[in-house]
Amino acid sequence: MGDFDNKEREEVFSKKVRAGKRTYFFDVKATRSGDYYLTLTESKKRLEDGVFVKHKIFLYKEDFEKFTEGLTETVDYIKSRQEVVEKRYEYSDNPEYAAKTDDDFSF
Repeated sequence: MGDFDNKEREEVFSKKVRAGKRTYFFDVKATRSGDYYLTLTESKKRLEDGVFVKHKIFLYKEDFEKFTEGLTETVDYIKSRQEVVEKRYEYSDNPEYAAKTDDDFSF
């Protein structure tokens, strides 16, 4: 059962998107029967203890169309009412540089 168990969680494809203080992961995984599904993961480091907090959504192929329609409609709504400026982030391992950012990505 060991190899079969690992197959269920095997990543088929992965895309990592860094956006400021958050990182998003788009992972395609396969079930035991070989069906693909998507996991969307948001990861953010808590400042107080340095622990990464992750939120995950599982999206199955039968829901792709409705999910895409809802996401597109919602993004279009925001774009039609407010200017959306894509930010280009610079990354640094230097804590002094990180502390100077003025962006607040909290909810």
